[in-house]
Amino acid sequence: MSSTPTGNTAPGPTRLLVGVVVRPHGLRGELVVEVRTDSPEERFAPGAELVALSGTRPTGAPVPPTLTVVSSRPHSGRLLVTFAEAPDRDAAETLRGIRLLVDAADLPPTDDPDEFHAHQLEGLRAELVDGTVVGTVKEIAHGPGGELLVLTRADLPEALVPFVTAIVPVVDLDAGRVVLDPPEGLLDP
Repeated sequence: MSSTPTGNTAPGPTRLLVGVVVRPHGLRGELVVEVRTDSPEERFAPGAELVALSGTRPTGAPVPPTLTVVSSRPHSGRLLVTFAEAPDRDAAETLRGIRLLVDAADLPPTDDPDEFHAHQLEGLRAELVDGTVVGTVKEIAHGPGGELLVLTRADLPEALVPFVTAIVPVVDLDAGRVVLDPPEGLLDP
């Protein structure tokens, strides 16, 4: 999976969340970014343009509609990213809390038949091997051990299903379904 959907319902292109600005780092405008994509080397490559979406932010400063990556480097499980629009710490501070997005239409199709973009999985029917429908894929959660399918279920709490071939042996985008072969107890309320 490459990115996390934003869940926005506005008409227009589907945008995918690829990162969230956590805070400034140092004095030269670097920003700590929590990565939300499997392809950070592509999404945060020098020259890449990301859509900036302000979420809950401590400042009321205007945010440029797009941010251009100048540089990025790994740092403690996150990225340190410099944007052309934030040349110093003061400018970087105004970007705290910004969500960084890409248009889904701009993503190349994957060559791997076992790799999916998160937005492709949202809304798929989740069924057991015997065809029993158990819910709908609401979203993909990124956990420390890997991705999890978050399933909404009628009259039951949401379920988290590890997105691994042993438990999710079939993803059929054309049929709008994922097939689950869960171990005993995984879907118990």
